[in-house]
Order: sequence, then C-alpha cells, then structure tokens
Amino acid sequence: MSDAFSARLSPKARDFLTALSDHAQRIVGDVLDIADRDPWSFPPFDSRDPEGENVRSASVGQLSIVYWINRQAGRLYGVDIVWLG
Repeated sequence: MSDAFSARLSPKARDFLTALSDHAQRIVGDVLDIADRDPWSFPPFDSRDPEGENVRSASVGQLSIVYWINRQAGRLYGVDIVWLG
C-alpha cells in the first residue's frame, strides 16, 4: 500500500461544496489537503466503534468534513461537509 492519498467527494458532498462561497471552497480544499497528508491525525467519527477507525471527522473552525480512508485504493472519500456559517 502506498502512503500517498488523494481525496474524492461523494455526490452529496460535491453538490454542497459547489453551493459554498469561493472562500469556503478553498478552506474545504485546505482541510482535505491536510487530511490527505496524514489521514489518521483527525479523530475517528465515532470513537466508540472499534471497527470504524477509517471513518474520520476533520474539523477546523466552522467546517467539518467526514471522510473515509480507503486504504486499498490509497485515497480519501469525503462523505459529508458541514459549514456552520
């Protein structure tokens, strides 16, 4: 397995992203870049689920992105985006 990751978004997350302002879209891109470099640096989405270690929640300020780490494909899959603004 390669340690190089690349992020993709679910159709729901992609639609939400296009509705955000340019500024918010850049922040989403920055957060995904950070998560892409070290996907395990953000906490698990549900820390009580021992089998859910690959589902993470990256939160920075008013932005949260729930993503799944696909180890075999070497990519992140952005499942959902939440912007509190």
